Order: sequence, then structure tokens, then C-alpha cells
Amino acid sequence: MKAVIPAAGLGTRFLPATKAQPKEMLPLIDKPVIQFVVEEAVNSGIDDILIITGRGKRAIEDHFDKSFELEMVLEEKKKFDLLDEIREISDLADIHYIRQREARGLGDAIYYARKHVGNEPFVVLLGDDIIFSKKPCTKQLIQLFKKYEDPIIAVDRVNKEMIHQYGIIKYERVENSVYLVKDLIEKPRPEEAPSNLGIIGRYVLTPDIFDAIRKTKPGKGDEIQLTDAIKILSNSRDIYAYEFDGIRYDLGNKLDYIRATISYALMREEFRDEIGNFISELKI
Repeated sequence: MKAVIPAAGLGTRFLPATKAQPKEMLPLIDKPVIQFVVEEAVNSGIDDILIITGRGKRAIEDHFDKSFELEMVLEEKKKFDLLDEIREISDLADIHYIRQREARGLGDAIYYARKHVGNEPFVVLLGDDIIFSKKPCTKQLIQLFKKYEDPIIAVDRVNKEMIHQYGIIKYERVENSVYLVKDLIEKPRPEEAPSNLGIIGRYVLTPDIFDAIRKTKPGKGDEIQLTDAIKILSNSRDIYAYEFDGIRYDLGNKLDYIRATISYALMREEFRDEIGNFISELKI
């Protein structure tokens, strides 16, 4: 199974930091956000990845490319641990790139992947969502797809005040944490939402999604919304949602970006004690 990672957004919520660098290259400590996403795909058994970029995103390609000059310097200075880490990044997977010519929404971005994925099911991972879990969220979805053989979308419970920022599902429970999707609404007002289960940035999709995208008219923000395309697809086949096992951080949200950075620091042995002590000693 191949993975598709849309990374063409402008990152306006993080201006001015994203004025001259892709939002996907913002780091959690010392690792760019998009590397977490690529590693999740790789740890889910995927080694063929298409990243959909846009203008000003060259830094993403450079990050996953070999850097001969840097490797030479690290080798000369005998910094072999860093050298191994840098080489591992460029060897993570076979990574391909294509540009979304216009910012016309997530559905339009996914449509650029049709030739690359062909007639096979594929995974979509959005860089705005970082998920910390024992088993990668993508791997959880793939295992469910093998059981149901229909598209699977990851969902998470969202607070009422955040509902307007998500695609929300109406559902029928199938089994523990698995739901049959009865309807999807893109960014509804809280009073119009059929539930608090919001669609987050992990999907296993089937190739018929491309026909559905082609039929999708511009929606919210005058963009081709993937949620609207999945709704069209649901008229011809079942769509399932899965409330995944893990902790998600929405890195399009500044507070969640801070929370994710702290959580990641506490996961790393070199920072855990110092950060824990710092937090406990804060007097604010």
C-alpha cells in the first residue's frame, strides 16, 4: 500500500514563522513535523510515499534528500551518531513529489495522486496531526481495512467549541471504536453537528475516491473538500470510521503545538527529568 501526504498548505495560522519556511518543517524540538508523519507511514509497513507540495516547499525535498556536504563534515568531525541519524532520514522510504498547482483544497490535492496510486487502496496522512501511540494510527487503519475492505477514516472526539473546524460524522456503531458512517458534514456549527466525532488526518481510501473528487463541487472556502468527496463516495459503498488508540495533537493549533512539544520532550530520556522538574516548579 502506498501513502499520500498532502503538504501544499500555506500555514497561515503560524505566520510569521511560516513566511519563509513550510509549516511541515516546523520542529518538535529537533525533528520536523513531516518527519513524524513519514516515520508513521514507514512504521506501518509503507515504503512508497508521495508528498504533494506547493510553491516554497523545497525544504521538504531537501530534508529527505542526501546531504553530501553535511555528511562529509560530520564524518570529519567524527560525529558518527549524528551522521547515522542524517543518513537514516534519506533512507526512510522511496519518496516522490508532485506540486499542487493551485491551492484548491484537500480533495484537489489528493486528486494529484491518482496516477501514482493507480487502482490500489492507499493511505492519506496529513501533517497537521501528530499522533503518539504504541501502534501507529495508520497501521491500526490498515488492519481494519483488511477486515472491512472499505474506506476507513480516523476520528477523534472534539470539544464543542472546536467542532466548526472539523468534518463531523453521523454514525451507527458497528463494534468497539468502529462506526458505519451515515453522513459527513464539513465544518458545521456546533448546533448543526450530528456528533462530536471529528475526522482527523488519517485515511485509508480506495481508488474510486478519485471519481468522487471529480464530481465534488467547491464547498467551504470555495475549495474541493475531501469530506464532501467521501460523502459522495458513501452513496455507492460503505465508509467506516475508527476511533483510534493514541493521543493526537492538532499542529494547526498553536496551543496543541506547544502541548505536543512538551509531550515529546517528556518522552525523551535526555529531557524527561529536567522538563518534569521545570513544569512542577513553575509559579505562574
